[in-house]
Amino acid sequence: MAEGARHFLDSFRDPAAVARYSEGPRRFVPGLDGLHRMTGLLLAERVPVDAHILVLGAGGGSEMKAMADAHPGWRFTGVDPAGPMLDLAAQVLGADAHRAELIEGLIDDAPPGPFDGATCLLTLHFLAIEERIRTVAEIRRRLRPGAPFVAAHGSFPQGAGERDRWLDRYAAFAIASGGDPDQVAKARAAVASHVAMLTPQQDEDVLRAAGFTGVEQFYAAFT
Repeated sequence: MAEGARHFLDSFRDPAAVARYSEGPRRFVPGLDGLHRMTGLLLAERVPVDAHILVLGAGGGSEMKAMADAHPGWRFTGVDPAGPMLDLAAQVLGADAHRAELIEGLIDDAPPGPFDGATCLLTLHFLAIEERIRTVAEIRRRLRPGAPFVAAHGSFPQGAGERDRWLDRYAAFAIASGGDPDQVAKARAAVASHVAMLTPQQDEDVLRAAGFTGVEQFYAAFT
């Protein structure tokens, strides 16, 4: 794992940070609830009513909860490297927690499947490009032939001047959504220093390099 990813993983193991986690994504990610609904709808196009879904980066549990509410026949295997975030996921799932097997680890710790579908939301941007390709390939290897995979994460132009402009927009959205300016500034600096963002085209290339076909963009909102 890259050093930048380790930096962020440490924050997800901090009890105080985990307790505040539910506030963060909605301030930084435009349309998060809609993203979760779209993820379930896209999977539902091609998975059975009793689907088994692999969720990589499952800590916090919000996407599993949204899918569990909308698709009562689905069950989940959620994988995340931060144990405290998986504890939070179990709390968020509540009465649906029995439908999810939660595993502390990385993609290599996930069962072999085969799964009917997979998701990876707000996670792949923590990985450098070669590890990203490897991780996505390992997800694909655990899927049934033709099974869908839905991914969403930070991705924006990386050219001279462009990267800073998009990071400023990332911060401005969070402040407009009620984030504390000092905390947002720290988050922007951490992302700038430690997160290996790719351009949208590079992100599509990662999926294809990992063996996926039929790559389609379904969601874009600021960064």
